[in-house]
Amino acid sequence: MKLEIKNLSKCYGKKKILDNISFTFDSNKIYGIVGRNGVGKTTFFEVLNYDTPYDDGSIKLEDEELDEKVSLIPATPNVPPFLTGREFISFFLELNKDKLKNKKSIDEYFKMIDMPESDQNKIMKNYSTGMKNKIETLLGIISEKEVLLLDEPLTSLDIVVQEEMKKLLKSVKKDRIIIVTTHILDIALDLCDEIIILKDKKFEVISSKDLEKKAYRDTIIKALKDKSND
Repeated sequence: MKLEIKNLSKCYGKKKILDNISFTFDSNKIYGIVGRNGVGKTTFFEVLNYDTPYDDGSIKLEDEELDEKVSLIPATPNVPPFLTGREFISFFLELNKDKLKNKKSIDEYFKMIDMPESDQNKIMKNYSTGMKNKIETLLGIISEKEVLLLDEPLTSLDIVVQEEMKKLLKSVKKDRIIIVTTHILDIALDLCDEIIILKDKKFEVISSKDLEKKAYRDTIIKALKDKSND
């Protein structure tokens, strides 16, 4: 499965955010889009999720429109505060029961995110950011969308929850295209199979072949600094 981006451009008024971007994402991989704050990472996701129209180019998943095949997990969790986690997931499963091909039990889903029963039955108003993030990510996994987008998914989480989420995302990448944005290089290096720099409105792909981790890190930092407008 391939997600093909061809000559994609996006402007807000006279300000160009994305300029003639072309790239092909393959399934069974986690891609990291790395860039400094304000370079357009979130805008790229909003375009893929049909939240904002693009100006030029095309986006195709196996030569079809991407709409209805993508799930976006936003940087700031947005869950109904006065439902419990279990009530919310149960409602989502019931709402989508006719669409899901590989439906699991609600207990199996909560096991995936390592959430104990006591936390499942708390109202989400009392959830930590990490717990809310887990619930939102679980919704994306349950939806069985071919493309899963996660905007800064681990930035505000503590170390333990970060490791749990990395393990979860790696376990569900089969038959999916997972794309994450981050401005934290260590997260990208640890989580992702491929890393893309978004800088000066364009993609720059950093090859990981024959590179030791330290050299890879230095190459990415250099790419972020060189000719940057930030």
